[in-house]
Amino acid sequence: MEEPGLEEPATALCLGDFERAAASVLPPDVWDFVTGGSGDESTLDANRTALDRVRVVSRVLRDVSRVTTDASLLGRRADLPVAVAPIAYHRLVHPDGEFATARAAKAAGVPFTASTLSSVPIEAITQVGGTVWFQLYWLRDTEQSLDLVRRAEDAGCRAIVLTVDVPWMGRRLRDVRNRFTLPGHVRAANITTGATGTTAHRRSADASAVAVHTSQAFSPSLTWSSVTALRRLTSLPLVLKGVLAPEDARRAIELGVDAVVVSNHGGRQLDGAVASIDALPEVVRAVGGECEVLLDSGVRGGTDVLRALALGASGVLLGRPLLWGLAVAGEAGVRQVLDLLADELRDALGLSGCDSVAAAAGLRTA
Repeated sequence: MEEPGLEEPATALCLGDFERAAASVLPPDVWDFVTGGSGDESTLDANRTALDRVRVVSRVLRDVSRVTTDASLLGRRADLPVAVAPIAYHRLVHPDGEFATARAAKAAGVPFTASTLSSVPIEAITQVGGTVWFQLYWLRDTEQSLDLVRRAEDAGCRAIVLTVDVPWMGRRLRDVRNRFTLPGHVRAANITTGATGTTAHRRSADASAVAVHTSQAFSPSLTWSSVTALRRLTSLPLVLKGVLAPEDARRAIELGVDAVVVSNHGGRQLDGAVASIDALPEVVRAVGGECEVLLDSGVRGGTDVLRALALGASGVLLGRPLLWGLAVAGEAGVRQVLDLLADELRDALGLSGCDSVAAAAGLRTA
């Protein structure tokens, strides 16, 4: 049976309603770019399957007459244990792009992570207000990478999130088949100048132009020494995104990293990588409370946030659902996605016997 459509954001009852609506309004190649994974998309599917496999052992006879969802992320209060994940090129799905998403994040009281590949410059995003983190891809031009960090600091960003699992872009076959190319009005505003002319705008006969562009821009030589240099450069909280191995989490702590994000890049890098939620418990044990641990990849609702909290995460990063909301209704759509997530999390906390985010850390899973 065909799923009902979404007539307007107010009718959405879950984040999946926005997914179906976004699929109907976005051009097919843009939809594939947003939703697709690498290879056969086995890891993309595994993220969802693994999350659904986590069962929370709820507690009863606890006072949940007042349930709060506020949390601490990187030492700052947030209204939800959620941050907006770094996502490239928001203007692909709506002309307001990162402006709209950042405004919605500010209204929801959650951090917004601006991507190196943002379609709006970091200095303009921070003018929106709220808590902004800056996500860094390590570039072949090391000085340009360090300059991006300085720009982020000067603009008022509250953290640096170094993505460590992209020496180059994974083989995203949907984009290769579509010969995906950025439209002229969308550009990597932080690392290019001018509206057109970058490699990402030039169609290739047998590749994704975005993948070609990133292979030219990103450094495959990012190592722990780069993390050391970055730690010395900035006094902002430093986060490593893309950690799956507990050994890597321990090394991060030794180098003074403040948090790690357990992530397989939403199934968009190594196809066959472990599902993020499956990797989470070992990473949590390895860090032993010496740094924060966040979860990314596959989060689609409040119950997923509860699952991550129960397994030891401080919070989660939310990605694709926010682009769905942005595509459907701009800022209002993103705000509705975050409002729904807040309602779902409050419901999940109360029904599991928790009156707060902190209480969820004591739940068992099966």
